[in-house]
Amino acid sequence: MKKNGFFTRETSRGICLSVVLLAFLASASFALERVVGANSTFDMEAGARSAALGSATMAVDGDYLGLLSNPYQLSHARYSWVNFSHTEYYEDTKYDFASAVFPLSDRQSLGIAFSRFGADDIPWIKEGEPIPEGEQYNTISIADWVFSVSWGRRLTDRLDLGVSFHGIYRDMDQTGFGFRSDVGVRYNALENLYLSALLKGWTSSAARWESGEVEYSSPEVFLAASYAIPISYLYGSLEMYWQSAGLLHQESRAMEFDDAEELDGRFWENPVDWLSGGHGGVEFNFDFGLSLRAGLASFTTWRSFTAGAGLVIAHFVKVDYAFENHPVLSPIHRVSVSVSPYLFSHVPTPEKPHLTAAKAAQKPLDEEPEELEPESEPEASKPETLEKQVENAPEEPTRTLEPEPQESVPAGGMYWEE
Repeated sequence: MKKNGFFTRETSRGICLSVVLLAFLASASFALERVVGANSTFDMEAGARSAALGSATMAVDGDYLGLLSNPYQLSHARYSWVNFSHTEYYEDTKYDFASAVFPLSDRQSLGIAFSRFGADDIPWIKEGEPIPEGEQYNTISIADWVFSVSWGRRLTDRLDLGVSFHGIYRDMDQTGFGFRSDVGVRYNALENLYLSALLKGWTSSAARWESGEVEYSSPEVFLAASYAIPISYLYGSLEMYWQSAGLLHQESRAMEFDDAEELDGRFWENPVDWLSGGHGGVEFNFDFGLSLRAGLASFTTWRSFTAGAGLVIAHFVKVDYAFENHPVLSPIHRVSVSVSPYLFSHVPTPEKPHLTAAKAAQKPLDEEPEELEPESEPEASKPETLEKQVENAPEEPTRTLEPEPQESVPAGGMYWEE
């Protein structure tokens, strides 16, 4: 082993590799920029039902247009569903979303989703070119294309698990790619009380642009809860939903731009500000399939109110509508439709009244009720024929008919004899 001054040759090579590695990490850290909402398209509301409930998507069960924020609801999916939604925002911006749910067993399901958020026919003039007259100008389109895969499974009778993976392709002034992974759990604390937690971006939420710049957002935790109250007098049930703001990071809680700096405390710094940044809603579901909804997209202002309705048609089609008001921007109208191919040709299996909801959900979809064989009755309990009954009848004791004693009448008197 030859020496080069005070270091060996192997030591010199190690130092050179370390310097190169540090230089590479320094250049990578310079290009990596931490931002808030690196892939904010993943957080957009898609379903009209959840939107009408103040976008408390994490707490809503059965809205399969909200798989990007609620993957654990797949543990209760009993039938296959195909879902569509369309939303038009301001400045002709559109958001189209489609998802499908496939039950894998009685305890787990798989969901896929595909969406496009963007705008078309945007006037575009190259730098240095004169402004064209009339409508003779070039147009471009910008869009975010999202593909998502979600999986949910029931771990126990009370605990559900959900995992989802999202990918995004951006076609703007420059192209880019991004991804995020989420994991969530839901716990049935009481009979009609569910508590949920979602870790968004446990792998971080990152986006890489064509220029080589990389953006990322740190993981964030959200909480949610739902509670149902049966009201038989009104032939339905009242359900309440709540979803919190981010638990770990400091962010703006207000929807009004003027007050954005006043409500930005973390949970442990200012619990009141954190609670005011939440959102929620109430829903009344009638037994005949009609649902009425209302909510707040932010507890900081009443001008963020939401409202909507839903209707179940022929047990295999659901139609939902939502109206969303905004303190600054234009109101939003949202429509969604859900269709079940399985229920189109099958009648839903009614749940037995003596089974709880948890036990009924554990039964396989294709399981037929067992036919009980009649138990053999003992011979003593079988009905006898008329002849046998006569033969086996006990003999009654013979009774002799004696004349009834008559009352005595005084001599010379008159009496009636029958």
